[in-house]
Amino acid sequence: MRFPVPLLVLLIAAIAGSACGPREKASPDAAPEAVATPTPVPPPPPPLLDPQQASETAPDRFKVRFETTEGPFVVEVLRKWAPNGADRFYSLVKLGYYDGVTFFRVLDNFMAQFGIHGDPDVSAVWHNAQFPDDPVVQSNTRGMVTFATAGPDTRTTQIFINYKDNGNLDGMGFAPFGRVVEGMAVVDKLHSAYGEGAPSGRGPAQGRAEAEGNEYFRSEFPDLDHIETARLVETKAKAD
Repeated sequence: MRFPVPLLVLLIAAIAGSACGPREKASPDAAPEAVATPTPVPPPPPPLLDPQQASETAPDRFKVRFETTEGPFVVEVLRKWAPNGADRFYSLVKLGYYDGVTFFRVLDNFMAQFGIHGDPDVSAVWHNAQFPDDPVVQSNTRGMVTFATAGPDTRTTQIFINYKDNGNLDGMGFAPFGRVVEGMAVVDKLHSAYGEGAPSGRGPAQGRAEAEGNEYFRSEFPDLDHIETARLVETKAKAD
């Protein structure tokens, strides 16, 4: 028997539906399929929290302009004077390490010292970031710039500018790497009334300065001057 086409279509649809049966609805309690998630990769540490970033070789000659609360001064560095010191200083300046740093030890007729970072977390990672000594080939005369040291191969970030001829430091391993070529009058004006640091004097204690940062300086030594910015302004491939 032939069925009219519409009726035949209805019969086929009915048979197919009864054979397949009604579809089951997914249970609301059914666990979703697991989706693999990639293992998160931690972001790299900020450059100032990674002393390995301070590994660049400095140009043979370069200048750095310091903007301070007393005005600007410029330091010229000759790498041949102290290659290791020049390299560390160059890297620190490029990282912006000295921005906001305080002149915490300024002693009349001796020197002005700085280099403890204002952020205690940054100070902590640089505390043991020591680098090798350089032979002393220049004397610590007025305006010469030198890394501070606590003994052989212990230089890290602290620097001082000589106010007078401190040639007695030469034999103690203090190797100048640069000199102030502009603005020495600004360096002469840095606040020095607090004197030597504790416990020898009433000035800042370096241990507390590293642990508390600029908050310590602001709260207990508010008159100290500080660096606003330190930036490279000139480089030369070959020193004269």
